[in-house]
Amino acid sequence: SCVIPLSHPCFLKTIYLSMTAKNHSTVTEFILFIIEGLTDRPELQVPLFFLFLGIYVVTMVGNLGMIILIVLSSHLHTPMYYFLSCLSFIDFCHSTVITPKMLVNFVSEKNIISYPECMAQLYSFLIFIISECHMLAVMAYDRYVAICSPLLYKVIMSYQLCSWLVGGVGTIAMVGATVHTVYMLRIDFCKDNIVNNFFCDILPLLKLSCSSTYINEVVLLAFCSFNLFVPTLIILSSYVFILLSILRIQSTAGRSKAFSTCSSHIMAVSLFIGSIAFMYLQPSTDSMDQRKVSSVFYTIVIPMLNPLIYSLRNKDVKVALKKILEKRVFS
Repeated sequence: SCVIPLSHPCFLKTIYLSMTAKNHSTVTEFILFIIEGLTDRPELQVPLFFLFLGIYVVTMVGNLGMIILIVLSSHLHTPMYYFLSCLSFIDFCHSTVITPKMLVNFVSEKNIISYPECMAQLYSFLIFIISECHMLAVMAYDRYVAICSPLLYKVIMSYQLCSWLVGGVGTIAMVGATVHTVYMLRIDFCKDNIVNNFFCDILPLLKLSCSSTYINEVVLLAFCSFNLFVPTLIILSSYVFILLSILRIQSTAGRSKAFSTCSSHIMAVSLFIGSIAFMYLQPSTDSMDQRKVSSVFYTIVIPMLNPLIYSLRNKDVKVALKKILEKRVFS
C-alpha cells in the first residue's frame, strides 16, 4: 500500500478542504439583537415591550380607522383620500411585518428566526417600505394637480389614472423587493448568525456573509438611489410649483387652506425619507447601533404617526369622524 507523507501537497489540500467545509456550514437560523443599540440596560426589556406594544396598538387602530373612515364617508371618496387609504394600508402591513416578531422576541429567551422566515420578513419589509416611498410621491403629484390645475383636477386625476399610479407603485415595490431578496439568497452565511438588528434587514445580513457581497452592495446602492431620489425629486418639484401657485393666490383664506392641505404631507415625507436616508445612505463604517435607532423610527414610529398627522391636521377627516361618531351614538 502507498503511504502519503504528511508534507505531501495532496494531503495538505485534503486537510484544507475539510476545514473549509466545516467553517462554511449552512446557517439555518439567525439570532436577532433586540436590546443592544436601543438601550444598554437589560432591565428595561419589559418596559420597552409595553412601549412598543402600545405603539403597535395605536398604529393598528389609527391606520385601520383611517381606512374605515374613508370607506364609510362618501365625501372622502376623492383621489387624495384614496391615496391616503393606500398609505394607511401600507403602514398597517409594514408595522405588522416587523413589530409582532419583535414583541415576541422581547419576552422569549432566545431571539431566534429561521432562515426562511428571515428571508420572508426581508421580502415583505422591502415591498412595503419601497411602496411607501413612491406612494408619498404619488400623493405629492396629486396635491400639485389639485392646487396648480384645480379646474382640470377631476379630469386629470381620473379613476383610471389613480388605479395606474397605485398599480405602478406596487409593481416597482415587488420588482425591487424580488431583486434584493434573490441576491440575498445567493450569498453564503457561515457560523456567525447574530443579526445586529431587531428584524432581518439588508445591511445587518450583508455583514454576516462569508462570500462576496459586492453585487449586493451595487444593487442596494442603485435601488436606494432610485427609490429615494426619484420620489424626493418628484416631491420637491411638485412643492416648488405648489408654492409658486400659492403665492399667486390673492385671498388670505385661500392661501391658508392650500398651505394646510400640504403641510401634513410635507411633515410625513420629511420624517420618513429623512430616517430612510440616514439608515441606507451613510458610510458603511458608521455605527449599526445608530442605524438601529433610525430603523426603529421608520419601521415602528412613523406608521403610527402618519394617521395622527393626517387626521389631526385635516379638517375634512375630523368632520367625517365627527359625523360617523354622531351617527353611531344616536343610533
